[in-house]
Amino acid sequence: MNASTARPGLDPELRELLSHLPLVPELTPELLAQFRLVPSPPPDLDGRAVERREVSGTVPLSVFSPPGHPAAAPAVLWLHGGGMIMGDRYSQLDIPLEWLDLFGAVVISVEYRLAPEATGTTLVEDCYRGLLWVAEHAGELGIDPQRIVVAGTSAGGGLAAGLALLARDRGGPRIAAQMLICPMLDHRNDTPSGRQHSGGPGVWTRETNAFAWRSVIGSEEVSAYVSPAIAEDLSGLPTAFIDAGTAEVFRDEDVAYATRIWEAGGQAELHVWAGGYHGFDALFPKACLSIAARRARNDWLARILQVSP
Repeated sequence: MNASTARPGLDPELRELLSHLPLVPELTPELLAQFRLVPSPPPDLDGRAVERREVSGTVPLSVFSPPGHPAAAPAVLWLHGGGMIMGDRYSQLDIPLEWLDLFGAVVISVEYRLAPEATGTTLVEDCYRGLLWVAEHAGELGIDPQRIVVAGTSAGGGLAAGLALLARDRGGPRIAAQMLICPMLDHRNDTPSGRQHSGGPGVWTRETNAFAWRSVIGSEEVSAYVSPAIAEDLSGLPTAFIDAGTAEVFRDEDVAYATRIWEAGGQAELHVWAGGYHGFDALFPKACLSIAARRARNDWLARILQVSP
């Protein structure tokens, strides 16, 4: 391995935890079909003060609300991860449900369609329909329409970024902030961090990333709403939180996206966690680095929402 492909080392605790996790050497259509046979279980809400409501329609939604919350609660539109090819609205829900506990936020999780069955802008348009529904039902939901946050991890983080661009260009609904957790932003898949994480098994390799992007793009022209890194104009976007690990494919595209937001006169808070691999805090939320990463997000969100963590 030469200097251009040497990988940053892993956090010792996370390395030990990862050693017990089966890793996929490369994703194939056959493996994807197997993964999809096991849907995410609905969240375990036992012992948690939360009301759950399922909304059917063109885009199914799950709504989680703290009981008896004030009429002007913040809202989080949650977009799950899974490379835009797997996962569902119950995936990684422990992350936004923590914001329900801390801030009294109403969490709305979107069941956007997946590639390769849905391609191009279909996925982000589904997310936009979810945003429209939240804005239109703000009174019924008891939320403050000025405090709607779009948030997601991995593919969901990329879709949240694309949704912020789409809402800006269509003149609304207003988004107060975007929480982009290790977001999947660039279909070109050709950064130094991508090349560092090519070959061999991993949580999310360059080869797996290429498979996912091929599934999403299909034969369509690539839109900046799907691959936000190619957007020419990043001005006028809601304030952003962006994080990644040093040891993951998306590190460099995430750093570049934050930099371009600053260059456009926007605001972004960037965290790059030393020794973190892709999705480390979702996989192992009790690890020390995961606790630090989640605390940083919570503190930022508390400032944005102007509530105490």
